[in-house]
Amino acid sequence: MRHIALNPHPTLIPAIEDGWVKQIHCFGSEVGMDRYMSARPDIYFIGHDGSLRSNRLMCQTAGLYACDMFIGSTLQIDLAGNSSTITTDRIAGFGGAPNMGADAHGRRHPSAPWLKAGRQASDARGDMVRGRKLVVQIVETFGDRMAPAFVEKLDSLTLAEKLKLDLAPVMIYGDDVTHIVTEEGIANLLLCRSADEREQAIRGVAGYTEIGRRRDRAMVANLRERGIIRRPEDLGIDPLEATRQLLAARSIQDLVACSGGLYEPPSKFRNW
Repeated sequence: MRHIALNPHPTLIPAIEDGWVKQIHCFGSEVGMDRYMSARPDIYFIGHDGSLRSNRLMCQTAGLYACDMFIGSTLQIDLAGNSSTITTDRIAGFGGAPNMGADAHGRRHPSAPWLKAGRQASDARGDMVRGRKLVVQIVETFGDRMAPAFVEKLDSLTLAEKLKLDLAPVMIYGDDVTHIVTEEGIANLLLCRSADEREQAIRGVAGYTEIGRRRDRAMVANLRERGIIRRPEDLGIDPLEATRQLLAARSIQDLVACSGGLYEPPSKFRNW
């Protein structure tokens, strides 16, 4: 059994065995999920009154020390891999991700994924071999109103300067990020042997943003040959076949149906 932390809402840690989620440890609840969670005490931790029991301290500790992988979405990534959910016109969540998305150097209980990630990082840097949490950041190259997600400088740094903050609200620092996933492909930063390779790996999955257009094409091609950058076709995936038809639920209404009518989504998500 392995633990993987996923973000965004609701922040949760599922215990996975044989490819199936067995239990879910929630940091908190999600609007409209009360009836469904009450009906599934086999998955969620439910009290005698049928409501969810959440232990944020336990979840934060498990997220930091017991998770092999953190998968989170973000709004901005810079060339060092630092990520933030704060932009000039939007401030999103800043809860468990800085904790769960950090590599806990004090961890001493090994697992196969944790050790493999550590070996990949060690091979790239030549350091003493130790385990490493996989920290994956998922982002579309362009966000709302075609704002580029890949930038030279995070908006959170500008906000920190404006508000005179001692610490900029960076969600996950670049040295903790191991993989970046976009519609262009996957960049495995663990395998990068230098800061230049790391930058080009990030540029290589940044698409048609200014950051992506300024890539060193020869270097990016070399990174792809070495498996540091993987395009969909490298994984045997035809992008034309990646449609919503592959999803188990293709709409909010489908989610309601899958829940047996127990999920009650907020009105703003209803279009029926």
